[in-house]
Amino acid sequence: MKKILAFVLVLLMLAACALAEDVKPVMTHAEYIAADLETEVTVETYVQDKQGWWNDQAIIYCQSEDGAYFLYNMPISKEDYDLLVPGTKIRVNGYKSAWAGEVEIVDATFEILEGEAYIAEPVDVTYALGTTYLVAHQNELVALKGMTVKDYGDGNPFAYKDPVGKTDDIYIKFEKDGAEYEFLVEYYLRGNETEVYKAVEALQIGDVVDIEGFLYWYNGANLHITGVAK
Repeated sequence: MKKILAFVLVLLMLAACALAEDVKPVMTHAEYIAADLETEVTVETYVQDKQGWWNDQAIIYCQSEDGAYFLYNMPISKEDYDLLVPGTKIRVNGYKSAWAGEVEIVDATFEILEGEAYIAEPVDVTYALGTTYLVAHQNELVALKGMTVKDYGDGNPFAYKDPVGKTDDIYIKFEKDGAEYEFLVEYYLRGNETEVYKAVEALQIGDVVDIEGFLYWYNGANLHITGVAK
């Protein structure tokens, strides 16, 4: 009987060790940033917004107190997608990747964790426009203040990617301190019936506005606008 018990204990210990090996250490945001591209990463973070669901995958904007993450085309069922409301804490395991300067997590899996919800407040990064420091806020919810609407072309303050159906992004250019920036309302994040989409359509060249959004990157800052205020 003692031999059987000892054998069972050994099996339990081996199983526990195997499980321990499967648990990946959770990174801080600084460790995530320092990790090499195409390496496996594990982070704990909070859902901030979602960019649509299709073909059992979705794009998720996440942020913690120490930084933000962009989950690109994460495999997810519609039922689980509906559970990921803003503030939900999740553990994510995937691979760090980059495209056109945008650092993201791909081939991700996730687990919903218990804990208090966290919703990030936009950080004013106007001072960092045009500097190398801006990228330190990549994927965060940020604010840019005192932005002047520019002529996008032919006397128009903005341009539709799909001018007929309005079922795609809307682009707009801003000027700040002599420099020009082009940002957009991402249609799958904020469609043409949303308040921010309509607010952009109402802008005129020369309007000075404060804007908010997620600091996406596409060969430079490419803010995904979620709010506009004159």
